[in-house]
Amino acid sequence: MEFKRIAVDTSKAVFTLHGVDLAERPVLRRDLRRAGFEAFFAKLPPTEVALEACGASHHWGRRLTALGHRVRLIPPQYVKPFVKRGKNDRNDAQAISEAAARPDMQAVPVKSAEQQAEAMVLSARELLVRQRTQLANAIRGHAAEFGVVTAQGMARLEGLLAAVHSDDAIPQAARDMLAFLAAQVKQLDSQIAQLEQRMQRLHKANPLSRMLAEVPGVGPIGALSLALTVDATRFTSGRHFAAWLGLTPKDRSSGGKQRLGKISKAGNERLRQLLVVGAMAVIRAARPGSRIASAWLLKLLERKPRKLAAVALANKMARIVWAMMTSGEAYRRQPVAG
Repeated sequence: MEFKRIAVDTSKAVFTLHGVDLAERPVLRRDLRRAGFEAFFAKLPPTEVALEACGASHHWGRRLTALGHRVRLIPPQYVKPFVKRGKNDRNDAQAISEAAARPDMQAVPVKSAEQQAEAMVLSARELLVRQRTQLANAIRGHAAEFGVVTAQGMARLEGLLAAVHSDDAIPQAARDMLAFLAAQVKQLDSQIAQLEQRMQRLHKANPLSRMLAEVPGVGPIGALSLALTVDATRFTSGRHFAAWLGLTPKDRSSGGKQRLGKISKAGNERLRQLLVVGAMAVIRAARPGSRIASAWLLKLLERKPRKLAAVALANKMARIVWAMMTSGEAYRRQPVAG
């Protein structure tokens, strides 16, 4: 039987297939165990195979491509509108097939094993930073139970622990546990520093990352994250890239009236966060005569709150980054604002 497309809803053990013929009629609905998945496709002639984009789907994309099939990875948020009520694996597979049938549907390029391996350092550091924040919050919460409170921030944690240690009114058992949690924070500090050294080496070895770091507000971590996780050719314009990052306003226009709301916060949350944090760093240093303060930014700060201006600047940074990645041109610094 000839298939026009086979959509696959993946899981850890069971894969659900939904195949359609040239007339888009369903002709295949079946489940496959993981062990038999690759053997099934090895027997088929070259076919279009659609999967939801996730970490594991890139592995299967590589394996299916090696068998001669054409693989399309569809972002999950684009598949969701096609899911019919009564969510289950077969309905999910059908939704993937219907999403892939749309001629204007965006697909995610299949990453190589090397690309995924290089990007792991980013997620590993993010995980450790999140764990460190959780531990710090736990220490603050337990210390507050005994009346010890200090200002927020990792830099203030040492002073909090010193206050706990010097307070004899706090039971020794509580001081011991807080010291134990503090030791875990120090261990994470050391591990995060090791990962950041590794990221610095990757940054220096990556020409694209070094080029993006010239943009004001884009540091080595942000530049490396953009270089390793973004394929700029997927986006038709800088605005398209900024919209994918969730840095453009929601559009609720109707009846010829334009109604724009807050930013959508769609797409890659980590990249959006890095750009906004970098924009806030630029704004803190923005003053007349500064090398990083453009006339546009200074005028914006005169009439808009700092956080709103930071989002607008992050949007502009995203469009600059896209232009640099697609053209290969270095960043051209703007004239210093008087």
